[in-house]
Amino acid sequence: MPTVPDSTDRVPPSKRGGRMSEDAVVEEVPVWLQINGKPAVTWMCTPDLLEELAIGWLHGEGYIDSIEQVHLRPCATDLGFWADVPEERVAAVQAEGRRPVLASGCGAVSTFLADPATVEAQPARGMPPGMEELRGLFKALFAKGERYKDTGGIHAAALIDPAPASPLIAHAEDIGRHNAVDKVLGAAMLAGRRVEGLGLLVTGRISAELAFKAARAGMAYVATPSVPSTLAVEIARRSGMVLVGRAVSGHPQHHGAERPDGA
Repeated sequence: MPTVPDSTDRVPPSKRGGRMSEDAVVEEVPVWLQINGKPAVTWMCTPDLLEELAIGWLHGEGYIDSIEQVHLRPCATDLGFWADVPEERVAAVQAEGRRPVLASGCGAVSTFLADPATVEAQPARGMPPGMEELRGLFKALFAKGERYKDTGGIHAAALIDPAPASPLIAHAEDIGRHNAVDKVLGAAMLAGRRVEGLGLLVTGRISAELAFKAARAGMAYVATPSVPSTLAVEIARRSGMVLVGRAVSGHPQHHGAERPDGA
């Protein structure tokens, strides 16, 4: 589906001596979404995988559980989508009473955050791989990052299958780490792949809103080279999810659900 105008086509900057050029920039455009005819959100995002972004966001916010529950239509003259979802799902999201907040992103990022205490307590969903395997997965994530190689100023996310044959089953880059997560979740859903029990790699810190999104999606773990926030740890502990901080340097730190042996 063509969702990006020709004027935003990416031209990789030239590199000098193996380093990124001084004129390297990261793409950023507004993309809007209406749900059942009403404005819902406008993302400031990198203009690719936009259908995946919309589907992943709808899932992460609780508007849909499956691709069959949404009819998504792109706008022919603008970067935006109309989504039709069951009215009862809209009512259920509104009933959660999430508060509008300025999220812990770079800049004034507005989002709606649920009270971590409302997260349903669940048993551990599964453990992340060991230290060396996890570092290998991040190495594969970074190797796929074409925009990162061009600019150095972008986030990435990937879904991880516990099966060893092809562990990275979805990958996305975006100026926003939440957008990158929505894109990989949406990509899996569009491919007919269940996301429950999978792992999630992210390149930025794990904030409360990102942890809540991952918990709703049923992720077994979320790993990052950075660190999680205190609220993210609380959400993970209640939902049975594991958060792994400092996953590529030093000693990885596990937070949230306990290991079966209590470690």
